[in-house]
Amino acid sequence: MTTMTESQHGDRSLAISRRTFLKGTAGLVVAFSVLGPSKVLAAPSQQGAPADMLDSWLNIGADGRVTLFVGRVELGTGIETAYAQIAAEELDVPIGWMTVVQGDTARTVDQGATFGSTAISAAGPAIRRAAAAARQTLVEMAAERLGVPAENLVVQDGVVRSRNNAAQQVSYAELVGSQPLEIQVNSIDLTLKRPSEYTIVGQPIGRMDLPAKMTGRFEYVQNVRVPGMFHARIVRPPAQSGAKVVSVDESSIADVPGVVRVSVHEGWVGVVTQREEQAIRAAQQLQVTWSEGTPLPSPSELFSVVRALPGEDRVLNESGDVDAALLGATKIIQANYEFPPQSHGMIGPDCAVADVWSDSATIWSGTQYPHGLAREAAGWLGLPSESVRVMYTEGSGCYGRYAVDDAALEAALLSKEVGKPVRVQWMRADEHGWDHYSPPMLFDVRGGLDAQGNVVAWDYQVWSPSHVGTSHLGDLTGLPWSTPRFIGDDTQHSYDWANERQLLHALSQSVLRYGNLRSLGAMMSAFASESFVDELAAAAGADPVEFRLRYLTEPRAIAALQAAAEQAGWQTRPSASSVNGNASVLTGRGVSIGEYGVGASGATWVAMIADVEVNRSDGHVRAARITVAHDCGLIINPDGVRNQIEGNVIQSVSRSLLEEVLFDESGVQIADWRSYPILTFAEVPEIDIVLLNRPDLPAIGAGEPATIPTGAAIANAIFDATGIRLRRIPFTDARVKAALEA
Repeated sequence: MTTMTESQHGDRSLAISRRTFLKGTAGLVVAFSVLGPSKVLAAPSQQGAPADMLDSWLNIGADGRVTLFVGRVELGTGIETAYAQIAAEELDVPIGWMTVVQGDTARTVDQGATFGSTAISAAGPAIRRAAAAARQTLVEMAAERLGVPAENLVVQDGVVRSRNNAAQQVSYAELVGSQPLEIQVNSIDLTLKRPSEYTIVGQPIGRMDLPAKMTGRFEYVQNVRVPGMFHARIVRPPAQSGAKVVSVDESSIADVPGVVRVSVHEGWVGVVTQREEQAIRAAQQLQVTWSEGTPLPSPSELFSVVRALPGEDRVLNESGDVDAALLGATKIIQANYEFPPQSHGMIGPDCAVADVWSDSATIWSGTQYPHGLAREAAGWLGLPSESVRVMYTEGSGCYGRYAVDDAALEAALLSKEVGKPVRVQWMRADEHGWDHYSPPMLFDVRGGLDAQGNVVAWDYQVWSPSHVGTSHLGDLTGLPWSTPRFIGDDTQHSYDWANERQLLHALSQSVLRYGNLRSLGAMMSAFASESFVDELAAAAGADPVEFRLRYLTEPRAIAALQAAAEQAGWQTRPSASSVNGNASVLTGRGVSIGEYGVGASGATWVAMIADVEVNRSDGHVRAARITVAHDCGLIINPDGVRNQIEGNVIQSVSRSLLEEVLFDESGVQIADWRSYPILTFAEVPEIDIVLLNRPDLPAIGAGEPATIPTGAAIANAIFDATGIRLRRIPFTDARVKAALEA
């Protein structure tokens, strides 16, 4: 349990700047200009480093140990270890010497939000340059100290020595001494290591965070405690319907001891108490009268409502003449695909602690964007953004949930009111019922085949809102990390269709409060597009792998698909060519590919083959084996990448088979793990992984891509097993059984 001491909490030291902090430490501090090659590596910030500098990424202490400061944060993806590997590699120090400080707005550069699988591709180059600059500077200092030309010096384990005389050596610690030494590195001509020289990058280094997590010593945001802290729970409307507070009967909690304040807001009420069990009881007892909200649609009308929502049509891609090609096609295939809302399903509900003073504030949060949260909280609190310090403290699970940290904003507002630190802990029913879910997405797809079974037309439409976080505190689309991003263009573009049209109906709203779930809309888009590619292959009587290879043009996509097929022992044949209708358990396999890229580093390519078993009596689908070929460019830590692939597969299998946000006109009907089941340990499939390392490419991203092809791969495998095409996720027992009986 984290207990902040008075020196950490009770004075104004929490608002210190990055530079003030470092001037009080011993060591070498490296800063370099945003000009030149590094200009895209950080966003302007009023917190931490100045807007025109990438300030103080590294601190080399008098003992030779290295502290790395990064704005991106560890969300369970292993990037803390990967960042340490990148820095240790360029510095030539042992990985065990590295300590990583992350997401503290008073001490780290604003590198943007940790999302979109960009943690390595966006932040890694800056870390690499900073470490290389530090090493180069230290070597030059050693050359002067030893009287040896810099080109005749080598570095090993933080010791600089002469190539010709090992006795001539000096350690980083000796060079730094006991006094801080700031060095400005402007437009320095850096020499970076070549991948062939790597000894730390590319190695399966054990994750730095796991020992504490595996032994119960890790301190999550739920464990944060500060002196004088009050506890709070939030009372919300009975449904996500836009209901507002009409009145609050505070006498209903008159018998609850320790009540400090009942804080009434437009759409929620906070109860603040001295102890946590008091807050729970008060929230349960408090009588609140709510206005009439807008009823939710009937579940049976969900996708009709989605189709009718207002929006703007955007042509994502158009080539050839689709309409003419369809008129001339020998066979036309068309299908509709539906993907309902899903929850992040965080194992640990949202939690945050805030300590707000008249002139400053400190927030402990598991947010994906500490600097963005600081600016947003400052706006709510009426403080300058540089006066709000957010200290990243990992939460238990995320998957996009912490892009908007409701609990942090709630805690900040309540702390301002009571003048004491406040801890807001959501309950399980809050997390399930007031999550910002992935929005429902709807797809209409048409394709044309000629007499030889070749694709002559591809006509694709998707209905989707922007996958941007919303909060019950208000519309957060103006947040720094919430630039509108419409996900419908995540469909693969590497198929070479002669005539193609992709149309996005960019919706301006959704049915429930919505936001970015892992892979944003890419899993949904791949479910539709890759299922339909399979439908075209079946209509053409073609092998699904061979059919895709006909139309793929991206060499990395082709290599991934071939690697997955080889690893899985794929046998060429048309899908659903030999369904044994008399078997009690039907078996099949399906294939799918996924592409995911955010930014200029390129895309990660994933090919997947799913082997499934379908029980005819109850409709139960078991994912027996998932084979994945994964190309994310240069691999920093292969063990970490495998860990991410496994996590992606387990969660996306769960999303494919089980997960759906149930609701009716009265509200969301999920409040626990019974009403929103997730995959159990016993149901985890065998996962077989092929890593395709590309040292010639930048490190791209592995946090989300293996999620993308899973739904389609399983759907295609079910078709292969049963001859039945399922076009709505999840493939629940009841849904599959009904399809089998029909």
